[in-house]
Amino acid sequence: MSQSPDKIRCDACPVLCFIKDGMSGACDRYANRGGQLVRVDPHLLLDRTLQQGGELVPFGARDDWDGRLLDDQPRFVTAIGAGTTYPDFKPAPFIISTPIDGVDMVTVVTEGIFSYCGVKIKIDTDRYLGAERATVRAQGEPVGHVTTVEYGSQMLSLGGVNHLTHGGKKEGRVTCETLLDLCNRKAVELTIDGGATVVVQAGRAPVVNGVAEERMRVGCGSATIGMFAQQWFGKVDEVIVVDDHITGVLSEHQAGKVVGVPATGIRIGGHKSTPGRYFHVAEPGAGWGGTNLSDPLAIIESFDPARAWPGLSLFMVSTTGEHAAYYELDAALRPVEKPMPEPLALSVARIRENCEPALCTVLFMAGAGGSLRAGVTENPVRLTRSIKDMLTRVTAGGAPVYVWPGGGITFMVDVLRMPVNAFGYVPTPAIVAPIEFTLRLEDYAALGGHMAHVRPASSLAGGNIQVQGAHEENPWPLNVPAPGDGRPA
Repeated sequence: MSQSPDKIRCDACPVLCFIKDGMSGACDRYANRGGQLVRVDPHLLLDRTLQQGGELVPFGARDDWDGRLLDDQPRFVTAIGAGTTYPDFKPAPFIISTPIDGVDMVTVVTEGIFSYCGVKIKIDTDRYLGAERATVRAQGEPVGHVTTVEYGSQMLSLGGVNHLTHGGKKEGRVTCETLLDLCNRKAVELTIDGGATVVVQAGRAPVVNGVAEERMRVGCGSATIGMFAQQWFGKVDEVIVVDDHITGVLSEHQAGKVVGVPATGIRIGGHKSTPGRYFHVAEPGAGWGGTNLSDPLAIIESFDPARAWPGLSLFMVSTTGEHAAYYELDAALRPVEKPMPEPLALSVARIRENCEPALCTVLFMAGAGGSLRAGVTENPVRLTRSIKDMLTRVTAGGAPVYVWPGGGITFMVDVLRMPVNAFGYVPTPAIVAPIEFTLRLEDYAALGGHMAHVRPASSLAGGNIQVQGAHEENPWPLNVPAPGDGRPA
């Protein structure tokens, strides 16, 4: 921290703001209070004995507080509100030792400044959003792209170092703002080139072109045939499950043959894959089964008069049960729509029942680079190896993360498993996210950790600290691993 007569310089990130007394920096995370640089947000600790989402306990605001952490329950020190290691050579802001079940554990916490980061968004809906590789925009700026569809979920990949730093200033600023809002569980409107406008919010149903989605598919058209063939047998002669990806036809499908459905002579457009499974019966869109069809009969080319018969019953349904219709063939073997028989109406309800609710999941993904690792150990590669050897547990705001195989520390975390408003930003632009490394004290010493900076949790007394209940679905980060659990022989 540098100082001038009326300002102090913050060195918590590369921007190096000069901050007047009573003002905060560009990130709104650090401020000048009477000539001292202070962290605006409280440092968050987790307590597994408190109810999740319960009232925060602001220790510093209690008149009767004697400086202790109120009781002897071990609390997990998160990196939220802890500060950063910038300008890279500094040890992590907090390296806290905690005795757990007779084992000395240490947690190294820091708020990482991530330029190499983004979000992966899983949108559970059968609705077509856009072509793979199509550009995704926020406020008109490119912030990502559509990636592969995954069995009823449309997937978006947003952010990344190129959008944050290689485009224009507005692109970087909007990308950073979009990532920050998504990670902090706010709603964001995105537009997809050649596709839909979608409002995305973690833990909520997507809103596509102004309509809130209700459900994702029960399965592809072929899978739906397999699931319900036995229930349709004897109630209808032919079933077509319309699907943008794999449309299923009961009489041709192996499931239909096994239960004894006779051939109907139906001929379907599209690309035939294996019996009863058809690809690309129509273009993608907002109609039946994620296609652009408003009339499902468009995929039927004809019925073979040598096999079909007048009065043949035909049931057509989408993979969500949103669309369904019943037909009978007339004397010319043309489908004529009729009222839906009650057994088939119950089948539509069963399909809907088996569809999970439409939902948006936001996964923050980042690479923890050299400067962050240097805050843990003077030899950063040892931290990477320790994580690969499962000696070190990685969390983000106390939430479990998935560490990708291969080089480096590339991790991914569900933002809904983290405390609310766990993310910040710096206007370089980059996202600020919490990351914690927990391991045995003896292992920390072995990897060359900053042992001179290890201190007990009681040393936090007097700071701007708040305690919050731990997420009930998260494993407790301070659990001591069993002997030999992930440890080399």
